[in-house]
Amino acid sequence: MASVNGIRTVLYVFLWLFAAVLLGLSAQRLHYTTHLPTGDPLNAGKHFYDPIVAELVATTALTLLWVPFIIHTISRTYDYGYVGTFTGEIVGQFILFVMWLVGAAMTTQLWGDLSWCRHFEQCRILTALVAFAWMGFIILFVLMIISLLFAVSNEAFGKPLHGRYDPRASIYGPRRV
Repeated sequence: MASVNGIRTVLYVFLWLFAAVLLGLSAQRLHYTTHLPTGDPLNAGKHFYDPIVAELVATTALTLLWVPFIIHTISRTYDYGYVGTFTGEIVGQFILFVMWLVGAAMTTQLWGDLSWCRHFEQCRILTALVAFAWMGFIILFVLMIISLLFAVSNEAFGKPLHGRYDPRASIYGPRRV
C-alpha cells in the first residue's frame, strides 16, 4: 500500500515534469514573438511578447526550484525550520496555486479555442501551452488538498514534512527501552 509521502512525491515529480514542459513551450512562444520572421502576419510583423507567457515562465521557474526542495525535505530526516513544515509547504503551494491558476485562466481566455488554425505550428504550441498549464494546476490542487487533509487529520501543521516526528520511535532505528 502506498504511503501519503510516496503519493505526494510522485505527484510532485509529475508537477515538475509538467512545469519543465510548460517552461519550454513558454520559452518557445517568447522567442517566436520577440523574433518574428519577416513577412509574418502576426502583429503586422512587429516584435512583441505576451505578458501572460512571461508570467508562466516565472511560475514554472519557481515551481522547478520549489519541487526538488520539497521532495528532498519529504525524503530526508533533516529539519529546515518553518519552510520544512506542513504550514510552510501549504503556504508555498498556495502561492504557486494562485500563480498557476492565473496563468491557466488567462491562457484559456486568450487561446481557448484555436481549432481554426491547427495546421499552424504556433497554434498547436499555444494549445499545448494551455493544456499543460491546466494539468500543472490540477496536480498542484490535488497536492494542496492532500497536504491540507494530512496536516489537519494528524495535527501536523508545525511538524516537519518528512513525517518522522520522534526519531527514537522509528522502526528503522535501534529500539531503546
